[in-house]
Amino acid sequence: MSRGRRPDPADQPLNGLGALKQIWKDHQRDLERRRVEQLRREAEERERQRQQAAFRQMVGPVTPLAPTGRLQPDRLRPPPHPRSRELDEQAVLQESLSDEFDVESLLETDADLAFRRPEVAPDVLKRLRRGQWSIQGQVDLHGLRRDEARETLGAFLREAGRQGWRCVRVVHGKGLGSPGRTPVLKGKVRSWLVQKNEVLAFVQARADEGGAGALVVLLQPLPAGQGGR
Repeated sequence: MSRGRRPDPADQPLNGLGALKQIWKDHQRDLERRRVEQLRREAEERERQRQQAAFRQMVGPVTPLAPTGRLQPDRLRPPPHPRSRELDEQAVLQESLSDEFDVESLLETDADLAFRRPEVAPDVLKRLRRGQWSIQGQVDLHGLRRDEARETLGAFLREAGRQGWRCVRVVHGKGLGSPGRTPVLKGKVRSWLVQKNEVLAFVQARADEGGAGALVVLLQPLPAGQGGR
């Protein structure tokens, strides 16, 4: 049996040469990609150095502070105070309660100058005078200035509405300490109360409840779901 002849590389197909060419092309693309990335980083570094140089030129020489080693304690900040909302409420209150309101024509023509709205039955005033309504809250305006008294009264009526109170007492004083012994605040309080829609009626308090220095006020009940806290 004759031995076979060893294959000549020249007789093999050129597939191996094509593979080498593809590898070389991939290598060249990788080198080009790396070169472009390097150029981009160098350009960014030059821009950063240019901006730093421009900043130093603008602010001038700067001497850094020596470290002290001390730490700043975390201080508790007070909660924000809704001052703007309070000012808005006061402005609305002052607009809604006018000092120029003429209340005399709306008061009952009796010695106590009581008040009731047209939809309120006359016997309600009698029940108020007799103390048949339980007083659920009170505000004392005696000694306050006019603006302070007006704001305090408005805030008290809002709180009474939130609490669902129906009958409250407003103490305005008898005015004996006013100039000329004229009860200025007494008339203002009546005027302010008449202007509040939630006030249905009021009468002068009985002698044991403050007499001429206080009023017993009947308030409109709030719709269901709006009273209380």
